Amino acid sequence: MTQPAPIVLTLGEPAGIGPEIAAAAWGRLSGRLPFFVLGDPKHLEGLGVPIAPIHAPAEAGTAIFHGLPVLPHAFPAAREPGRPSAENASAVIEAIARAVDLVMRGEAGALTTGPIHKKALQDGAGFRFPGHTEYLAHLGGVDRVVMMLAGPDLRVVPTTIHIALRDVPAALTRPLLMDTIRITEAALRHDFGIETPRLAIAGLNPHAGEGGAMGMEEIELIGPVIEALKAEGLALSGPHSADTLFHAKARARYDAAICMYHDQALIPIKTLAFDQGVNVTLGLPFIRTSPDHGTAFDIAGQGIADPASLIAALEMAAEMAIARSARR
Repeated sequence: MTQPAPIVLTLGEPAGIGPEIAAAAWGRLSGRLPFFVLGDPKHLEGLGVPIAPIHAPAEAGTAIFHGLPVLPHAFPAAREPGRPSAENASAVIEAIARAVDLVMRGEAGALTTGPIHKKALQDGAGFRFPGHTEYLAHLGGVDRVVMMLAGPDLRVVPTTIHIALRDVPAALTRPLLMDTIRITEAALRHDFGIETPRLAIAGLNPHAGEGGAMGMEEIELIGPVIEALKAEGLALSGPHSADTLFHAKARARYDAAICMYHDQALIPIKTLAFDQGVNVTLGLPFIRTSPDHGTAFDIAGQGIADPASLIAALEMAAEMAIARSARR
């Protein structure tokens, strides 16, 4: 099996903690995982690590033993921690697009993204996408992607994401749920190396509706979707009552849990793996991971940002790249 190309890391909003955690991640990884930053070297100055400029991604495997490899991407303004500059907005967007191009061309094995600040991009560059993930889907030419949050002991997928709880029942449709399950199952096979993924499907209502006493979604929607996909050969179980789905013995029975709404998925993963959670975008034609936190302007520049989630994201990207490479 050919070793995948190095991971490309974009720093996201330079005024946030992206540069700091990138530098800290390089120090802790000690060269055991080849990655490089696509960004402006001046945004990484003064962070206590040597910078190793490279001219091409292929140089990262050697350069990483001498410093943090950086493939230069110029930004117009200096980094001012905690204060995003409108001048840098276009460069943030362009760096993401360039990184995706590197992965699509095979020069990078996977993409790990630092956190962006959507308002800064909207104000400074007229960014027209709801978020990072939607922009990546656009660059990848796909209409439907799935967000997975993964930690050492749990993988969860919310079917509906950033909407009000009162809007969830109407948004939860048969096509949406079927797409979410199918995309998750395919990604677990192709990118996580699981031959027959076991998916546990949560109910929407307390006690999974308790036979219709507390809601009909399990009977009218979720259950029929599970049966239809089981008939296609998928290894599914449920609908399960969410309050008994995440203890240790339950987690041993599945490879990922499909949840119906944001907090149903994110509360258990953040309880179990707050500092090690990784956001993985499934359904893209390339591998993308990111740390499960934001720009943290309130602590940027103070030297206290924890790189654990970024390290976990880089490690997961490498593991997924190896699994995908093994299937070629």
